[in-house]
Amino acid sequence: MARTPRAEQTGPVRGRAGPLQVARAVFWSFLGVRKSRDHDADATSITPVQVIVAGIIGAALFVAGLILIVHLVTR
Repeated sequence: MARTPRAEQTGPVRGRAGPLQVARAVFWSFLGVRKSRDHDADATSITPVQVIVAGIIGAALFVAGLILIVHLVTR
């Protein structure tokens, strides 16, 4: 009897999240408001690298926005 290879069962299959989903998750995390349903969905599809990159981009945009506002107000 020949053995057939079985696929490893390491948990649920993770679909890769799109850029918009990652940006939305990071935005709501910055505000500190997240639904647990959304958090659970994001936890299965967003990778740590995506969160880090989106967080750095979000923080840079936030700082640039603050600098722009200060520049416009002090003119």
